[in-house]
Amino acid sequence: MDYVIETKDLTKRFGNFTAVDNISFAVGRGEIFGFLGANGAGKTTAMRMLCGLSRPTSGQGFVAGYDIFRQQEKIKRNIGYMSQKFSLYEDLQVWENMRLFGGIYGVKDSVIFSKIDETLEKLGLSSERNTLVKALPLGWKQKLAFSVAIFHEPQIVFLDEPTGGVDPVTRRQFWELIYEAASRGITIFVTTHYMDEAEYCHRVSIMVDGRIEALDTPHNLRQQFQATTMDEVFHRLARKAQRQGE
Repeated sequence: MDYVIETKDLTKRFGNFTAVDNISFAVGRGEIFGFLGANGAGKTTAMRMLCGLSRPTSGQGFVAGYDIFRQQEKIKRNIGYMSQKFSLYEDLQVWENMRLFGGIYGVKDSVIFSKIDETLEKLGLSSERNTLVKALPLGWKQKLAFSVAIFHEPQIVFLDEPTGGVDPVTRRQFWELIYEAASRGITIFVTTHYMDEAEYCHRVSIMVDGRIEALDTPHNLRQQFQATTMDEVFHRLARKAQRQGE
């Protein structure tokens, strides 16, 4: 397996509080990896370490081949990131947002404009090229934000609860974009509160109180916990949690 994320005994402490407690896992190229946990489980802290935004206390970790202790800036240049807030500039036009982020990610000008046209056509947004982002419906903003996050063809894109607040049909369309990106070899690392979305992942990990309590395919996890849905699996594990908030 060609791994693009690898951790061993990764730990993050804040004083006497251990937010992430010796987690070890690996994620393959082109894999859709669900990273689940209730509030306070430690998943946000873990994701920040993987994105090069927070230095671990101990353990080992490599993202896109770079050491999360020593090469955080290189990690940031080789990943994409999308949050629930989308990180788009509302007062810029659609194409201006794409040009801006293309430049930030280091895409050459000669490539940016052809890629803008290609991406807008694929999204069905060519007619909205000059529309201000704040005027777009929420679902269109979501698709645009994802396309911006992978505009530079990163090895990995981190999606932090990217489908919050959108309707089920739009969420399903969004997952079609995820599958298409994964088919091109982009690894998808996604957190979500929607357990039906966990079913779409190749593998899922579930964190409880800073530790990974389960990690396998959705099918195997359902069998292991004698459950019919991932929602049942999640709630059985989440009931063990002792802490709240993160």
